[in-house]
Amino acid sequence: MFLANKKIVVMGVANKKSIAWGCASALKNQGAEIIYTYQNERMKKQILKLTDEGELLVECDVASDESIAAAFKEIEEKIGKIDGLVHAVAFANKEELDGNVSDISRSGYALAQDISSYSLLAVTHHAKPLLNPGSGIVTMTYLGSERAIPNYNMMGIAKASLEAAVRYLAAELASEKIRVNGISAGAIKTLAVTGVKNYDQLIKMSDDRTPDKIGVTIEEVGNACAFLVSELSAGIIGDIIYVDKGVHLT
Repeated sequence: MFLANKKIVVMGVANKKSIAWGCASALKNQGAEIIYTYQNERMKKQILKLTDEGELLVECDVASDESIAAAFKEIEEKIGKIDGLVHAVAFANKEELDGNVSDISRSGYALAQDISSYSLLAVTHHAKPLLNPGSGIVTMTYLGSERAIPNYNMMGIAKASLEAAVRYLAAELASEKIRVNGISAGAIKTLAVTGVKNYDQLIKMSDDRTPDKIGVTIEEVGNACAFLVSELSAGIIGDIIYVDKGVHLT
């Protein structure tokens, strides 16, 4: 197990279908100790259904600098140093996803960028003092960052911003032996995807474009995440790794 005795923070688990849960499961399979963050009490109840007794759950609302600071202070007090961070957090108002991009509201644009992109910078700022040399930070993106995917609109713009943040953070932190990368995952039926209009058509289109006509799973994304968090990926810095079963090829 290549993550034995490593302590990894995972942000964004909503339920057992979450990509973040696929990541947490893969990390645990490789021996890691997981620290879960949750937005509020309602989300905590969902995570408690999945986690083992004794695993640490920490409240962290990424829309609040105070909440982020308090979360990492609690992690430091209870865990000490950590060896990685998985950022699987994103949000946009439903009305900003379909229709015309030129109709996106100023407030909706700011909200999506704040939660989906800026939050990576914010949590990295507070996690950085706790990260051991050799640590990996991994975030989740999607092909809509570089192509105009129907009904993805504002989230595609936010994911493009997130990918730029990955590159700049990677350049900053490489000298501290902290790697930052992103995973561009294929379309998977998660709670987040069900907010996209005609999401079932999006998933079918994605599955049909894979060379073997079988869509990617949260387990496959999770395995790639475990690799990127670990020092096995020491030569990969500031990259976006496609884990979509080849959808990006065509």
